[in-house]
Amino acid sequence: MGRSIWGLLGIVLLLIGAMAAKDRLIALPAPPAHAAPGQFDANRAVARLAFILGDQRPHPVDSADGDAVRDRLVQAMRGVGLAPRISDDFACNGFAHARSVSCARVRNLVAEIGPTSGPALLLAAHYDSATAGPGAADDGIGVATMLEIAANLRGRPLSRGVIFLIDEGEEAGLIGARAFLDRDPAAARVDAVLNMEARGVSGPAIMFETSRPNAAAVALYRAAASRPLANSLSADLYGLIPNSTDVNVFKARPWTILNFAIIGNETRYHSPGDRVEALDRASLQHMGDQVQAVTERVLENGLPAARGTRLYADLAGRALIALPLGFGLLLLGILLVFFALTSWRRGALGRPLAAVAASLVGGAALAWLGQFAVGLIRAGDYWRASPVVTTSAVYASAIVAALLAIRAIAPKAGRHRLRAAFWLAFTIVGAAISLIAPGGAIYFLLPPLIAALGIALGRGRPAIETGAALVAALALYVSFGPALGLFEVLLTDGPFWVFAPLGALMLLPWLIELPQLVERCRPLALPGAALLLIAWTAVALAPAYSEDRRQRMTVAYLRDGGTGAARWTLSGDGARRPPGFDWRREPLPWSPAKRWTADAPRDADGGAAPPTLVVLGETRTGAERRLRVRIQAPGADQVGLFAPAGSPLLAAGAPGFVQRFGRGDPDDPFVLGCGGRSCDGATFDIILRGPAPVPATLVATRFGLDIPRRPTRPPLAAPQYAPDSRVLFTRLRL
Repeated sequence: MGRSIWGLLGIVLLLIGAMAAKDRLIALPAPPAHAAPGQFDANRAVARLAFILGDQRPHPVDSADGDAVRDRLVQAMRGVGLAPRISDDFACNGFAHARSVSCARVRNLVAEIGPTSGPALLLAAHYDSATAGPGAADDGIGVATMLEIAANLRGRPLSRGVIFLIDEGEEAGLIGARAFLDRDPAAARVDAVLNMEARGVSGPAIMFETSRPNAAAVALYRAAASRPLANSLSADLYGLIPNSTDVNVFKARPWTILNFAIIGNETRYHSPGDRVEALDRASLQHMGDQVQAVTERVLENGLPAARGTRLYADLAGRALIALPLGFGLLLLGILLVFFALTSWRRGALGRPLAAVAASLVGGAALAWLGQFAVGLIRAGDYWRASPVVTTSAVYASAIVAALLAIRAIAPKAGRHRLRAAFWLAFTIVGAAISLIAPGGAIYFLLPPLIAALGIALGRGRPAIETGAALVAALALYVSFGPALGLFEVLLTDGPFWVFAPLGALMLLPWLIELPQLVERCRPLALPGAALLLIAWTAVALAPAYSEDRRQRMTVAYLRDGGTGAARWTLSGDGARRPPGFDWRREPLPWSPAKRWTADAPRDADGGAAPPTLVVLGETRTGAERRLRVRIQAPGADQVGLFAPAGSPLLAAGAPGFVQRFGRGDPDDPFVLGCGGRSCDGATFDIILRGPAPVPATLVATRFGLDIPRRPTRPPLAAPQYAPDSRVLFTRLRL
């Protein structure tokens, strides 16, 4: 019994280690020390980026620092042989799924090479940064990639035009992309777009979004990329979340679109840590190699004529598998029926199937309990510095749940029945996911197909079925393991327990091959509890933050322009609040979102004037009325006009650029936002339904917080998503 326990423990630790190492299957090589002529050179690209960013200050839309970055960018573009022209628009953009309209003055940089007529390929990135960071990755990686490709194309005879768009205002609401699409004549020539983005500073460049239907885009990427990293599941899931890039604007045209991004270490994203020295050169090289390869493929062969929708996934970044959506769904249905019949014939529809189901549910339950227990003694994102410790505990929970479920529910089932039950459950999960995200079917085809062939060919020859089962388990690890690692990175804020069932799907095929060993280990509950205690204790003791992965904390000073009441606010994960203040949770005056707040002295900001709104005119057309207003907010870096959820606002924007409000969630307020210096004195049109006055709040934000006795952040905390700011607001009626 003792040796059995130690043997089982060794296998369990090996499986946990394999889960921790799954993302290493797509490790990127370092950039070459000396690139060949015409080859993408990440070292040369990052040197240009360092020149463009200068002293690496944040340079949001329509700011003085943005002007300086743009001037150096123009120099860099001319240095690689481009002749950029600068547009100038006060533009607005709305979102179909959000109750917001964003406006700003944007200066796009556009350059063209090759033929000046006929279809053209658009390479797109943005040069404005988020308000809290210098944007070396977001979107310096796109700018650096584009300039290096331009340098490599210089002097070549080109079969079609290439348009380089480096726009402004992406971070403020995709405004530069909207101005290009609606106002720039070059947009009329575009038939394909390669967009470059970042949500971190490291990791591989993922091709995470395509035009729909996607057959042409996938065929192009598959033919060009030497180290592809893409899958149709992430593309479908991305379409279900509110995140956006300039591609959200470009999708209005029937263009062939590929969207690339790196996502490693999100803790530096939109923060002061997004610096040149933090940008992984291997990530930049991977981005450049892929985008340059696709560019050259389009220039040599044009766009593929493929039609329809494809399922696709890479195999550890070495090859891309693609097949028609209809064929994939049909194959998944056939596999489901095959394993249902096999399970019925083997008597696996009862206890064996229940044991598999209990493994999936039990793994999620144990992981949730572990995360909940640690959360009782640790506030905030306690996994931020070392997420692999938390994910390892999650997968340890999945393993323990699976072993206990097999022992308790189907101890005598044997491998042949447990295999059939597992692959039936696996295909059922695949079918369920495909109802929400059809692209997910790609991960539920190859491994069960191998297992099915083993069952069909192994009748009377158990070794064949066993061998196929192990190959299927390995295929599942190689194909889905790296994708699961990327999903962990995407959900960096948790909850991590949701990965337990997905991990169980990868682990169960290996555990199923151990029924005799599990049977010999009679005291299974006690060792399982000990393993969980050790795993989650490690989570509780691991450092929450580090120099590289800091706590998210932004401090703001809020003052009511009417009453003069003031308070400090914190946005972040809520852990380790600055001492010396009576912190409490309460909503903002213009939003139901709650933040930590504390009383602050009045006029600590020097008594700056609050923003005002002047109604210039009002017209009525039937039940609608149009207000023309001017916003006055001297010194403001951002302005927002907020109306409560349920308000009868229909559209808003600058004259000539009015955009409709999207659907949004029922509790979302309506927001007309404006970024940059030009918001002070800007004129806007607002369209409402009905004659009743609408309450609203006008909010002006000035970046920086040079105020005495302000809350002091802990040493390993930094602002993220928004800088420390002074915020003044005024209540009014529209």
